[in-house]
Amino acid sequence: MNVQKGDNEDTEDSADSSRLTVSPSSSQFFKDDFVSLSCEEDDSSAGWTLRRNTSRENKTQCGAEWGKSTGNSCSISYILTEDIGVYWCESREGPISNMVNLTVTGGSVILQSPVLPVMEGDDVTLLCKTKTTPSNLPAAFYKDGSLIRKQPTGHMTIQHVSRSDEGLYKCDISGHGESPSSWITVTEKHATTPPPDNNHMLLTVVLTPASVCVLVLLLILVLLMRRFVHRKPEADQKGNGEDITDDIMYSDIKISTRQLQPVRKREGDPAAVYSAVRTEDIIYGEIIISDKKNKSKIRDFKPEPDVIYSTLK
Repeated sequence: MNVQKGDNEDTEDSADSSRLTVSPSSSQFFKDDFVSLSCEEDDSSAGWTLRRNTSRENKTQCGAEWGKSTGNSCSISYILTEDIGVYWCESREGPISNMVNLTVTGGSVILQSPVLPVMEGDDVTLLCKTKTTPSNLPAAFYKDGSLIRKQPTGHMTIQHVSRSDEGLYKCDISGHGESPSSWITVTEKHATTPPPDNNHMLLTVVLTPASVCVLVLLLILVLLMRRFVHRKPEADQKGNGEDITDDIMYSDIKISTRQLQPVRKREGDPAAVYSAVRTEDIIYGEIIISDKKNKSKIRDFKPEPDVIYSTLK
């Protein structure tokens, strides 16, 4: 039975909590070989069971109609050509694991190739094996029916595989025969996540919208504090009576005087001397100096108009 494209493709996207593995790791077996299949599950409560499709039956369960079930494993003591088919793990909820296509031959040559899809960039080794010893005989390897190369030791390594390496592979050992074909699937390599950069993480935390708002508020607070600190000494200086020219408003002061009038005698008191000073902004008053002893002398004195006299006794 030839393997068709897609039979061995990984369907793990539909169920990422279980994976089917095969031991020994090969998709081709000789008749009467021992084979063990296991459902590697992350959730034991899902109730994974192993099922298969063959040319004669569909979705049959291990332990009920074929093989021997032991926990999550199923073993086939003597695999036969009737066991050729597609195998997978299935849970009670319905999801399934990756599918594996097993091939059984009654001939003397098999090709041991990866059971599961290989990732881009990995190295893949193919082994052309005979049922009888020795198994490291010279072999020719083919891809999609075309010769790739001949190897003297019976094995071939494909380094750094890519999607172009997908296809049907088989081998031939001169004098022993040709192996069945097996499909090799190459999956895209997932981008690896670089280790976290502490500086980048710190910058990310700092630059969150909430952090930006806090930083802006702190900046405004600092500016207000600096302005307050600079203005406080100025206020203190004003309180201490210092001349702060920036805060003083000036106005003109105008003083107006008139010529002093001659001293006149008051009719009520002939011995009094009068003096008057007038300005526009002064409240005027009158001062009377009386000296009764010298009344006669003051009456006889004639003041000059342009001279101010002062008498002190």
